[in-house]
Formats: sequence, structure tokens, C-alpha cells
Amino acid sequence: QVQLVESGGGFVQPGGSLRLSCEVPGGVLDIDTMGWYRQAPGTQRELVARITRRLVKKYADSVQGRFTISRDNAKDAAYLQMNSLKPEDTAVYYCHVKPFFSVSEYWGQGTQVTVSS
Repeated sequence: QVQLVESGGGFVQPGGSLRLSCEVPGGVLDIDTMGWYRQAPGTQRELVARITRRLVKKYADSVQGRFTISRDNAKDAAYLQMNSLKPEDTAVYYCHVKPFFSVSEYWGQGTQVTVSS
């Protein structure tokens, strides 16, 4: 069974920073894309950022220039550095993993990010 190990998140004041991590231990997947989606209460889940095996990155317009996604292919891990956080970034953040040559996709359990003064 595939498990995604997430860490990071928490509470921060506006303008602060947080770092999220996501790892797929055990080398059980041949991973194409890793990334994060987020969902605030009453809204649909939306893409925040994703990164491919070849380190091609995509960001939501709302986080461009503030968030940076990176990846360690040797560890099957990805990281999301979130700077200049705003109250509107408050949401549950879910790690997402898409393997090569598969219609399957995998989600982490989610981690809460709260930005408030």
C-alpha cells in the first residue's frame, strides 16, 4: 500500500513562512509528478504547485513568486517553501503524486496551514 508522508504546516502570521514536505518511502512508485493542492472551507480543491521528474514546475497564479516547489528524486520527496504568506493561503494542503504509465494517483492525508494575525 502506497503511503505519502507529509510534514510541515501550522500557524503563522501574515508575511511569515512555512515549509511543507512530502515523501513516498520505500521506492514503491515510479513517480512522474509531485505537488500540492489546497482546499479552504466551502471551496474546491485547487492546484498550488507541481513538479515533474525532470523538474518542470507549475504554479497557481496566486502563489507565483511567493512559493517555491522543489524535489529530491533520489528520496521520492518534494518540498514546498511558502513565503510571504497571506490569510487567503489558509487551507488544508494535500500532497499529490502521479506515477508514470498509470491512471492511479495518490493523496496525502492533508496538513493545515493557517495564516492569521
